[in-house]
Amino acid sequence: MDDKAKEIIEITAAEGVQFIDLQFTDIFGVTKSVTIPSSGLDEALARGIWFDGSSIQGFARIQESDMFLRPDPVTFRILPWTGGDTPLRARIICDVHSPDGSPFEGDPRYALRRAVEHAAELGYVYNTGPELEFFMFRENGRDAVPHDVGGYFDFSPGDEAQLVRSEIVSNLLALKIHVEMSHHEVAIGQHEIDFRYSHAMHAADNAITFKYTVKGVAAKHGLFATFMPKPIFGINGSGMHVHQSLVSAKTGESAFYDEGGEPFRLSKIAKHFVAGQLRHARALAAIVAPTVNSYKRLTPGYEAPVYVCWAQRNRSALIRVPRYSPGREQSTRCELRFPDPSTNPYLAFAVMLEAGLDGIKNELEPPEPVSDDVFHWTPEERIAHGVDVLPGTLEEALDELAKDDVVCNALGEHIYASYDRAKRAEWDEYRIHVTEWEIDRYLRTI
Repeated sequence: MDDKAKEIIEITAAEGVQFIDLQFTDIFGVTKSVTIPSSGLDEALARGIWFDGSSIQGFARIQESDMFLRPDPVTFRILPWTGGDTPLRARIICDVHSPDGSPFEGDPRYALRRAVEHAAELGYVYNTGPELEFFMFRENGRDAVPHDVGGYFDFSPGDEAQLVRSEIVSNLLALKIHVEMSHHEVAIGQHEIDFRYSHAMHAADNAITFKYTVKGVAAKHGLFATFMPKPIFGINGSGMHVHQSLVSAKTGESAFYDEGGEPFRLSKIAKHFVAGQLRHARALAAIVAPTVNSYKRLTPGYEAPVYVCWAQRNRSALIRVPRYSPGREQSTRCELRFPDPSTNPYLAFAVMLEAGLDGIKNELEPPEPVSDDVFHWTPEERIAHGVDVLPGTLEEALDELAKDDVVCNALGEHIYASYDRAKRAEWDEYRIHVTEWEIDRYLRTI
């Protein structure tokens, strides 16, 4: 047992933790958990915990259901909303293994681990900073209504939105998630809380923790939080913009910054990385915008980018390069703007990284950056500039994914097959469903 494992056993005893939640995600990013008493922590850390994987989405078939969880000690956190009148609990995020001890190919965390190891072989560390937007609603009979009428950066120190966000931030800080800022977003009932940029695996773990913390705190206040990309027609949806960079594994210096690099002081590595993500953008969509509803958000006019181009100040571009400031060379990064918070962050970061590494490997060159607001271009202007467009539906995105070996290989054969099967079933169920819009439009007019 390593020193970190011994440390958390000591903390568990000293703090009086009674239960440990061993967590992992299915292929869609839904958190799964099995709870053990703290007396079993020693055994779990040393040998893992067996479980039946046949009922987990995208995992094993019934005839090959035995799997075990191996806790990752660095993810140990005491859950700050427990204790007092209820037993004190902690959580540990786990890696999933097959019975022979090998990493399970269907574990999303393993998919990301493979990708970051690939980057390490090339001499890079991949850092990400996801910005997850969400809505909070209040139940109103069968309907849900936004719980406030605030707008972007609005400040009302006594209102419920501010109080709930503050409590969420307090819980995140207690979970050792370094929150940098929180604020009201553009739409009514919409919020954003940003946490510190870090290694992609750590950032993905934090994103999963962030989501259930937000939901739990909202529920305490009689609200419910949703990371649905487009819950309300006619107003902005929720995105998960992801800031990304590569740093040298040897020196720790930014691999994206070059004092003389043109444009935007970007290095050749950075431009190759951007070019790779642009080349694979249409296939990436199936993973980073993974639901039927995602494509209700990805429409022109609501800040969500749909055109495959890049720029610096232009927020209609798919990839934005934040402006360089002297003394912050290490912060040189690119922001991928079309992911949304319904994605599984482990899979999202894995495919984004492999797409960028493909650009580096093949020394791809990005097109000229676009300074115009692409939303106002005509189709003819877009074609003349050679700017592609993202898929318009989940089905179209899945078809693009099927043709892209780089993105499919980032997922691995097991995850790709399970994901494609489940998502095509989701699309088919949506396709044949008769909606309220259709009833209103056609029932009495045809």
